[in-house]
Amino acid sequence: MRIGILGLGRIGAFHAETLAGLDSVGSLVVADPFADAAKAAAERFGAEVADSPEAVFAAGVDGVVIAAATDAHPDLILAAVEAGVPVFCEKPVARTMAEGVEVLKALAGRDVPVQIGYQRRFDTGFAAARAAVRSGELGPLHTVRSTTLDPAPPPAAYVAASGGIFRDCSVHDFDSIRWVTGREVGEVYAVGGNRGADYIREAGDADTTGAVLTLDDGTVAVVSNSRHNARGYDVRMEIHGFDDSIAVGLEDRLPLRSVEPGVTFPAGTPHDFFMDRFTAAYRAELTAFTEVVAGARPSPCTVEDALEAGWIAEACTLSLHEHRPVTIAEVRRG
Repeated sequence: MRIGILGLGRIGAFHAETLAGLDSVGSLVVADPFADAAKAAAERFGAEVADSPEAVFAAGVDGVVIAAATDAHPDLILAAVEAGVPVFCEKPVARTMAEGVEVLKALAGRDVPVQIGYQRRFDTGFAAARAAVRSGELGPLHTVRSTTLDPAPPPAAYVAASGGIFRDCSVHDFDSIRWVTGREVGEVYAVGGNRGADYIREAGDADTTGAVLTLDDGTVAVVSNSRHNARGYDVRMEIHGFDDSIAVGLEDRLPLRSVEPGVTFPAGTPHDFFMDRFTAAYRAELTAFTEVVAGARPSPCTVEDALEAGWIAEACTLSLHEHRPVTIAEVRRG
């Protein structure tokens, strides 16, 4: 099939490389506001260059991958759907939840599929955890712990435009918790601090956070995030039930050092970047998108799914700033 790519920055170029390696993809059509980025991708992957999103849609593409700046996501999603082209768009749907809700409303009644990029849904460990929960082998759940620790903070310009750590980073944990457990979040309580880069504090954000989520069946989920984890990129989840407990991410590249006598685990080179940790998941995610394009499966991560994770991030952001529990219903009304 023929796939278009809008945006050839870090993640867009990574997606181009992944798509170029899929047997089901025969050709790529790329566009980026920076002509050099599009030209470099064309030379590297044998792609065709278009001078605008409209030109990509008109080039006979079967599907389009949106990896452009967040501000452009709503218009590009809707333009692709209007052109009848199935869409894969990196999260978030839009910069604000209000804009995201407008996108959802505009898509009502449309039959063109839209898939939002939450790659942990395609990681083998997270998929195995979901299967274990859904099969009932853990029994009823009582505790979930989810962790995302970055090796170093992103640049100041990125932080200033990110919407905050809950919307930018923790939202992956929130989506994973919903997806693995099959439950919704009812209430959150979040805390945070700054002991690192001054520019994060100056942006009104926190560099290290914790959030307690109460799920609709009473399960307690604890989410831990930080921009500072010198040992590497640490993504894990623990799921504890009344019959058994399991973990995602306990493998030899876990960026954690045991100080127990005689213990050599973990023994591998620690993960140091999200693309390194989730290379296989990104490939599986885009393979799934080609199946969506072919009509072989529905979208595995819809706009509705992405907005649900976004509401949790909104509630945590409000809780952090107002030092109180916040319900999801409250932020939806707001």
